[in-house]
Amino acid sequence: MPNSGSPNPSEPLNADETRQMAKIGVLMLDTHFNRIPGDVGNSHSWSTPVLFKTVKGANPANVVFGGAEGLLDPFIKSALELVDEGARAITTSCGFLAIYQKELAAALPVPIFASSLMQAPLIKAILPADKQVGILTFSAQSLTERHLVGAGADPETPIQGVKPDSKFAHYYGNRPDAELDFAQFETDVLEAAETLVKAHPNTGAILCECTNLPPHSRAIAEHTGLPVYDIMGFVDWMARSLRPTRY
Repeated sequence: MPNSGSPNPSEPLNADETRQMAKIGVLMLDTHFNRIPGDVGNSHSWSTPVLFKTVKGANPANVVFGGAEGLLDPFIKSALELVDEGARAITTSCGFLAIYQKELAAALPVPIFASSLMQAPLIKAILPADKQVGILTFSAQSLTERHLVGAGADPETPIQGVKPDSKFAHYYGNRPDAELDFAQFETDVLEAAETLVKAHPNTGAILCECTNLPPHSRAIAEHTGLPVYDIMGFVDWMARSLRPTRY
């Protein structure tokens, strides 16, 4: 029999219950663009309490295109500050930080999942034997074997990026003159997803590397007919482990 004092899981949490929930710390890149609902950096995207901390000097240019060179210590320092503030697990706002997953995990006293790419081995394991994971990324040119190995993913996993000259790439590349155009962003993302599936017809699921892609995950799934995995689903999985549902 369930505990008579336990809350009804069908009822929304009240303010006190929300404050008691385990907090997820989010290491944010140093960016200036607006983060829309569904983006990891928008507080309204979350179903669990979060703590944000910007890692100064860590921007898309040096993290995505520069291999995050020299940024490990600033990320560790910021992550430890989040732990001191009450975070019981840590994630990041850029899947390219898979490159430092092992080092971050070794340095922190709480779980860290630096990249959505860490889901790749599990997704592959649950797919039919003749299917594979396909990765949708911000920049296919910059996503290297080192990133995939850091995430525990097969280095041969197919990768497709949005076009470098697309409005999506310009906006989330932190260009100061880029404008938010959700409809065009979705067109850019769906074009990349379609290219991925056409190039690799045995794709059984799509994994979004980029933390700016979740606002479009539903559209990707509807357009391709495939299951779509992203950082927000990964975070929900982790959050549930920290505060399991009482039945």
